[in-house]
Amino acid sequence: MTEAIPVTRVVDHGTAKLMPDVDRERAWLLTVDGAPQSYVDLDAPTHLEFEYARRLGYVLDTVAEPGRPLDVLHLGGGALTLPRYLAAARPGSRQDVVEADRGLLELVTEHLPLPEGAGVTLHPADARAWLETAPDDSADVLIADVFGGSRVPAHLTCLGYAREAGRVLRPDGVYLANLADSAPFAFLRSQLATFAAVFEELALIAEPGVLRGRRFGNAVLIASHQPLDLAPLVRRTASDAFPARVEHGPSVRDFIGTAHPVRDEEAVPSPVPPEGAFGVG
Repeated sequence: MTEAIPVTRVVDHGTAKLMPDVDRERAWLLTVDGAPQSYVDLDAPTHLEFEYARRLGYVLDTVAEPGRPLDVLHLGGGALTLPRYLAAARPGSRQDVVEADRGLLELVTEHLPLPEGAGVTLHPADARAWLETAPDDSADVLIADVFGGSRVPAHLTCLGYAREAGRVLRPDGVYLANLADSAPFAFLRSQLATFAAVFEELALIAEPGVLRGRRFGNAVLIASHQPLDLAPLVRRTASDAFPARVEHGPSVRDFIGTAHPVRDEEAVPSPVPPEGAFGVG
């Protein structure tokens, strides 16, 4: 077996690097400008290395009966970790992946190709622009994991964007977003307020240490029009190697506090992570 070697390439929005995992034979870490973006094990596509990816995976496992195919729209592609996961866990799913960095998509598909018949269609395009052209009621799940560098772009944080997401999702559809913030949580509170203006049901998954304001970290936002069956999700997240809490109902309303929905003209990117928050050596 030829030893895997790192691959570095300048892509449209930075310098991407694929680094082999010495502990897993066909597993790779993708970074862009030093910030970890994705982890993929080609031999075990249901292995989710990053904590936030596992939390998204737990939601995907519990939004419908096991194995049922879903129509899923991914905003943000990275190394296509979650599309690979869904193709393995829910065969027959139809997935669209929108990634603004064409060069990154080319690097990933060249070195980490999708399996034959994965049912994944790739679109090199801006996430919001593509979303605005998507048909009404066309997705069971919409997953937003878009970072320009280490920040969520401003045009994906506002009310106009949330309304487009609501339009594209089916009545029983679920919106998921990977976000990041720290105390006093101005960004995270504003995102919850924004999606509460469009969706009736909200939940938030995060580690207790992040929610208590002890450190900067990821939080997964869940939004839907229909009531969420959170009991299986609570069990899965609590039993993870890095346990997380699922906040919903009154605790989410209390967390939002006086935050208000973000109008398009006042939208800003998510905060800059502290030095070393997500970096790799």
